[in-house]
Amino acid sequence: MTLAPTLIKLDSLSVGQSGTVVHIAPGNPQDTEDGADLARRLMELGFVPGERIRMLKRGLPGGEPLAIKVGNATFALRRFEAALISIQPE
Repeated sequence: MTLAPTLIKLDSLSVGQSGTVVHIAPGNPQDTEDGADLARRLMELGFVPGERIRMLKRGLPGGEPLAIKVGNATFALRRFEAALISIQPE
């Protein structure tokens, strides 16, 4: 019997922890931009299934923005953007 991998949202990853992107959910269409556009933009930045990521730092106060390393690039994401990204932690 194989167990399904435990998935978490990127915004709940601990500082210094790594993981692999599994899925990008569309954003809330009630927001200022179309939800599909936000998901597409995240994928264009490199948040694609199979890509390895690492949480570098959380801003103060409130933990925003999140500094995320994807490949050789570092990006700052808002919490609601990071919550759209499902990852498998390492």
